[in-house]
Amino acid sequence: MTWGAEMSNVAEGLLRDLADREAIRERIYRYCRAVDRLDVPLGRSIFHEDAQADYEMYKGPGRDAINWICERHLDFLNHSHQVSNILIDLDGDSAGSEAYVTATLRTMRTGKLQQITYWCRYIDKWSRRGGVWGIDNRQVMFDLDEVRDIVELRSRERRGQDDPSYAVMRAFA
Repeated sequence: MTWGAEMSNVAEGLLRDLADREAIRERIYRYCRAVDRLDVPLGRSIFHEDAQADYEMYKGPGRDAINWICERHLDFLNHSHQVSNILIDLDGDSAGSEAYVTATLRTMRTGKLQQITYWCRYIDKWSRRGGVWGIDNRQVMFDLDEVRDIVELRSRERRGQDDPSYAVMRAFA
């Protein structure tokens, strides 16, 4: 093998690794979007059909988890999920990831506006099937939580397809 061919193989492997990591990261982001927009079809698409999920309060099929979560989120006035510190280990068509999550939810309790914040981690096992990465198993680890009374300055959150982002992001329409 020539030096040029060897470098080409290295570059090809590096590009494949970067593309796989970005595809998984994108799926994690889309999952959070699905929860915040109550977009059940999008959320279900992140899990393979035979996936399992453990959210402590829900244990069962991964695709059914999004139904359960979106239904629970209807009880809240607003909610927002952010992910960070996404680590991904690749092994061919399999991968593992850990993503730190901050979930902030607002509710009215006993006549007071309250904010509930969870700091947790999504620990996911992934596989690529038919060229698409999907979750095979999700375990959610709840690390910290808090509930506090708040004074809302303003809220413009929109749920569902009437959110303006759907008009500009055709992939989600």
